Amino acid sequence: MNKPTAFVVGTFDTKSAELNFMVEHIAASGIDVGTIDLSTSDQSFAATIGASEIASFHPDGAAAVFTGDRGTSVAAMSKAFENWIIEHSDKVAGLLSAGGTGGTALATPAMRVLPIGVPKVMVSTVASGDVSAYVGPSDMNMMYSVTDVQGLNRISREVLGNAASSLAGMIKFKPPAMSVANELPGLGLMMFGVTTPAIQAISKNLSDTYEPYVFHATGVGGRSMEKLVDGGFLSTVVDLTTTEICDMMFGGVLAANEDRFGAIIRTKIPYVGSVGALDMVNFGAPETVPERYKDRLFYEHNPQVTLMRTTPEENKQMGKWICSRINEMHGPVRFLLPEGGVSALDTPDMPFWNPEATDALFTTIEANFKSSDNRQLIKIPHHINAPEFAADAAAQLRSIT
Repeated sequence: MNKPTAFVVGTFDTKSAELNFMVEHIAASGIDVGTIDLSTSDQSFAATIGASEIASFHPDGAAAVFTGDRGTSVAAMSKAFENWIIEHSDKVAGLLSAGGTGGTALATPAMRVLPIGVPKVMVSTVASGDVSAYVGPSDMNMMYSVTDVQGLNRISREVLGNAASSLAGMIKFKPPAMSVANELPGLGLMMFGVTTPAIQAISKNLSDTYEPYVFHATGVGGRSMEKLVDGGFLSTVVDLTTTEICDMMFGGVLAANEDRFGAIIRTKIPYVGSVGALDMVNFGAPETVPERYKDRLFYEHNPQVTLMRTTPEENKQMGKWICSRINEMHGPVRFLLPEGGVSALDTPDMPFWNPEATDALFTTIEANFKSSDNRQLIKIPHHINAPEFAADAAAQLRSIT
C-alpha cells in the first residue's frame, strides 16, 4: 500500500457477496479500494489483506485466532485487526464493514482506534438499538441494515449501496484542511447542564488564545475528550465537570471508565480540573433507579433523567480515587475546589445543598492530594458557576501555559 486506501472489511467466508457489492460501488466512484478478510474459519478467500495476515497481529499469534470456537475466535480476530489498524492507520483512507452482531464486534474496535476524521461506516443489524458499546468515543457512522446482512435483494442493495457511496463521498469530498498557521490550539472543556454558566464564561475568557472544544459529561463525552488529547487535537484541558466519576463508582448511566484522566497522565499537557457535579449520580426514569437506592434523595431533572445526591461517604470514596489519578499527572496541574458549591443544584436554596457531603469531598482531596511545584490544589471561595470562579479558572490556565 503506497497511499491511503479505502478498505471493505468483514467475514468473506459468509458475507462475500455483500462485501464485494460494496467494493464495486466504491471502485466505481474512482476511489482506490481494497479488502480485508476477518474470517475465522480455516477457509481461504481472495482479499487484499488475508485473514491469516490479520490474525498474525494477535499478541499470541494466529493460533490464538483460529481456535475452532466461534466466540474466542471472533474476540481474538477483533483484537488482531485492532492491532493491525494501529500499525497501518496511516495507510487507511476509510473503513466500511457490514454484518450482524459478530461482524459488528469484529470490525468496530479497529474503527474506534482510527483517528477522528478518517471515515468509518458500519452497516449492522444492531444499529437501530443502543450502539454506544460499538461506537464509543469515535466518529463512526452506524447504518441499520433493515434486512439481515445475508444475501443481496432489493432492500440490501439499496442499503449497502448507500453505505458504499457514503464512504466514497466522505473520502472524496473531505473538508479543506485549515492552515495550521491560522489555527488556535485546542482547549477541551467538560460541561454538564448544572455547570454550563462556568464553562460558557471560561470559553469566552480564553477564546482569544484557544479554540474551545466543549464535551458533555455523558461518560462517552469524557472518553471523547481524552481521545482527542491522546490524538494531539487538544493542547490543554479545563476538566471542570468530573461527574462521570460518580456514575462509574456508584452505578449511574453516564459513567467514565477506569482510564479517566489517563490521557492527561500520558501526555502531560497543562491541566485545570475541578469537582463539577460530583453531587449527583445519573439514572434514567425513576423506575430505573436500583432498589438499593430507594431511600435516597432524588431530583427529577426531566421524565427520563433522575439525579441522586451523593452522600458524605461516597464523596470520600470519590476524593480518594480522583487523587490517586491526579497524583500520577506530571505535567502542569491546577485542581480547584469551589467552596460555594459544585453544581447548580448545590446552593442553599436548591435540593442538593449538603455542606457535610461537600466537606467530606474537599477534606478527602486535601488529605490525599500530593502537591508539588507543578501540581497544586487551590481552594476558591465561590460557587462553581460564579463569575469569579470562572475568571480564576481561566487565570490559572493562563499561568501554566
